[in-house]
Amino acid sequence: MLRKGKMSAGEIGQHFDMTGATISYHLSQLKKAGLISETKYKNYIYYEINVSVIEEIMLWFSQFNGGKEDGKKE
Repeated sequence: MLRKGKMSAGEIGQHFDMTGATISYHLSQLKKAGLISETKYKNYIYYEINVSVIEEIMLWFSQFNGGKEDGKKE
């Protein structure tokens, strides 16, 4: 969802059958891991994906298929 842009916790929570506290907990864990960041604007906190960390993870995963796309062998 965050690939499309910043979202508040309430907007994110609308997509899940969880309490607001549970959503906040998971967002705080993602923030601690560096996968998302937050921006405060007025009375809201907006979350966005940390693209550089995601890119690092994808590079790390690519080493397991020899750097080949879709695991195809040449």
